Amino acid sequence: MNLHLYDSPSFRMACQQFDLVADFMEIPEAARDRLKMPKRSLSVAVPVRMDDGSTQVFMGYRVQHHLTLGPTKGGIRFHPDVTVGEVAALTMWMSWKCALVGLPYGGAKGGVACDPRALSNGELERLTRRYTQELIPVIGPQMDIPAPDVGTNEQVMAWIMDTYSLQMGHAVPGVVTGKPVLLGGSLGRREATGRGVAYLVSRAMDTMGMQAQGATAAIQGYGNVGSVAAVSMAKQGIKIIAISDAFGGIHNPNGIDLNKLDAHVSSTRSVVGFPDAEPITNEQLLITPCDILIPAALERQITEANAAKLQCRIIAEGANGPTTPEADAILAQRPEIFVIPDILCNSGGVIVSYFEWVQDLQSFFWSEGEVMDKLYRLLEQAYMQTLNLSRKKNISMRFAALSLGIKRVHDAKTLRGLYP
Repeated sequence: MNLHLYDSPSFRMACQQFDLVADFMEIPEAARDRLKMPKRSLSVAVPVRMDDGSTQVFMGYRVQHHLTLGPTKGGIRFHPDVTVGEVAALTMWMSWKCALVGLPYGGAKGGVACDPRALSNGELERLTRRYTQELIPVIGPQMDIPAPDVGTNEQVMAWIMDTYSLQMGHAVPGVVTGKPVLLGGSLGRREATGRGVAYLVSRAMDTMGMQAQGATAAIQGYGNVGSVAAVSMAKQGIKIIAISDAFGGIHNPNGIDLNKLDAHVSSTRSVVGFPDAEPITNEQLLITPCDILIPAALERQITEANAAKLQCRIIAEGANGPTTPEADAILAQRPEIFVIPDILCNSGGVIVSYFEWVQDLQSFFWSEGEVMDKLYRLLEQAYMQTLNLSRKKNISMRFAALSLGIKRVHDAKTLRGLYP
């Protein structure tokens, strides 16, 4: 199989994870490339008229992994380091995630290589709308449904929906999820990933016989996922002692006042400089002594260089692909650390995105309580299936979660057959 188009550290990592599980499951070689390679990818140039009158061209991508179970589903990220290889890796993880939690989707991801913080609101809107225009042939409620990811939010989704709807000649709320509630978004969608992380942390603590009251947590990444997870865990009695973002981190062994921190972040757009804590680096945060470590930033943060130095009891992967296979091998020799793998841990977002899509298709909307109840039911089911398989086969939680997801896609492809 020629990986040249998608070759990147993240895609090689996703393929390495797949190959290990495929060997364990004894998936025939003839079926592996079909399971691994993305079905479709689109690279587009996105010209944008800047506020100073100049024109700048950004590179954008959309990759769809498989269409076997239904339309594809996945976020759009605006980040300087976006590449087609990174996006392809994220599509693969999204495929296994959707299958693990029982959603009728294949995985997709998209992104534009840009720094959204450096763009004005007008530039960001023009970038979003032009990128959407380029995607129109490959997205739609029955084809591919984008959602927010790193560097995007409800407003970006609203612009995507509006641009697509103008082309269709009528409102199409089901083309994206993570929209404002006023435009057909779902109650609880913005908080879903972080709340899901906190719920699964609670379940892992139950499994390990740990008490939430007085437990400590360190969170790498204080975006939508990390901030909501922090608040949700604090309500359980867990003390948040370290937090970081792209610019640096803070540490206070007595606990961080999240209300004060949120006010600081609102005014400075970073946790750095928060007066009631000491500064630390992202690298120091990962090896801070704590009960719960939540990597909720970007891929490949826990590596063979720091895995042996971790001083936590639970790793809850709020980000996609934060732990490399080399680090996994080290963690396998550390049974005192319980890993909640990314495709399970951060699946709350795509689960409630699915709920939003369903509500849009039927134009009938649920209360936030109904949404959260349905979310926790699906998370509980996926958690217990993963935990039971891990114990039955004496394999890691990541291996168990990937095995469940990959098997369901493999079985579906086998049932549908190969045409012609």
